[in-house]
Amino acid sequence: MAELSPLLELGSARTRGEVLGIFSVCSAHPAVLQAALEHALETGDPVLVESTSNQVNQEGGYTGVKPAEFAAFGERLAEDAELPPGRVILGGDHLGPHPWRDQGATIAMSRAGTMVRDYVRAGYAKIHLDASMACADDPLGPLAETVAAARTAELAAAAESAAAERPPGRPAPLYVVGTEVPPPGGQARAHGGPVPTRASDAERTLALTREAFARRGLERAFGRVFALVVQPGVEFGDDSVFPYRREGAAGLAAVADAHGLVYEAHSTDYQDEEALRALVEDRFAVLKVGPELTFAFREAVFALEAIERELLGRGGADRLSRVGLTLDDAMRSDPRHWKAWYDGDEEAVRLRRRFSLSDRCRYYWTNPGVQAALGRLHANLEGRRLPRGLVSQYLLHAAGSVAGDEPGLPRRLERMHVRRVLARYARACRPAPAGVSAAAEMPLR
Repeated sequence: MAELSPLLELGSARTRGEVLGIFSVCSAHPAVLQAALEHALETGDPVLVESTSNQVNQEGGYTGVKPAEFAAFGERLAEDAELPPGRVILGGDHLGPHPWRDQGATIAMSRAGTMVRDYVRAGYAKIHLDASMACADDPLGPLAETVAAARTAELAAAAESAAAERPPGRPAPLYVVGTEVPPPGGQARAHGGPVPTRASDAERTLALTREAFARRGLERAFGRVFALVVQPGVEFGDDSVFPYRREGAAGLAAVADAHGLVYEAHSTDYQDEEALRALVEDRFAVLKVGPELTFAFREAVFALEAIERELLGRGGADRLSRVGLTLDDAMRSDPRHWKAWYDGDEEAVRLRRRFSLSDRCRYYWTNPGVQAALGRLHANLEGRRLPRGLVSQYLLHAAGSVAGDEPGLPRRLERMHVRRVLARYARACRPAPAGVSAAAEMPLR
């Protein structure tokens, strides 16, 4: 689906003394993906889109989508956005036994191998292999590093077998190995934050993984490992963000340079632009962002609902979408995606369901009732002139972009709000030249 040169360029740019990064959109939400494609079309940048093993797998994941279906969906969105071919890179994130870890390792790894093959066959070009989690019949405690490395190589063999089946001329997949250790997706609590990976641990992970690949005759595949996942010390939780402190990750840059690799930074959501730029400068050239994007989408939806109440609340209350209440009803009816993450009294949990930075409500936008309510919100605002002052009250930064009753305005306002997050990442990945204001470098239109 895409040229791999933007990923390969990350390392070669560093050897020339240049600072270059790429952000990874870790979301399956259509509005988020459309916003990312619009950004790519306007800026000329490539767009890296990733799905996780929990989101998308051969059994459908929590989205109900299989790898080939997700790839086809991305292609349709790219065509609709009129994005030139080759500008979208598909990545698989945390591909390993995690979705089946409550079963024995033999079964979990067999299913993980099937998943990895399906990802590669579907055209995913960037594959993060993560076999760091223990399965049901593994000894208690953290999984032994040698076992994790051996399982990573087993998954690489599955990926290589699928790559060999692809049409001639399609590039072999690039690999990312390692893990940030804490569960992905933002799980930090009110404590001191995550501990950055030590340089010696990063060296050991690379050495063990290289040896495991060699035992399977996968030296050429290891040559396509371009990034390592470590913990830079960033995380976020319900109401907390642990910012990047570059002094805590001292020593990691030398490891990356010595091996000609870059790092992939997970859970960078809500980091400010200065922190993101520092991450890129310190060899964390791939910045993963996911929940912050759907959080921004939710912010925009709730803002549009507030605008809807102002416009229809008098005499038209029976027509209101009530999308916020419908979303919360769906979450309370099916608490499996949030109950284990949110604690406190009833009011505290209610607020977390709606406003937590971990944004567990992202799992519920596909609920039929929520979809109907969101459609009603859009229909209530579609074709209606939205007063600029009213838009400014709830979506301040979008007020200047409102022009009359243009078609599709509600959805465009949602995407614009998501693009504000993407623009921050884009600026951090390509730091502004001296004398150029970073804030003014990439306007939204």
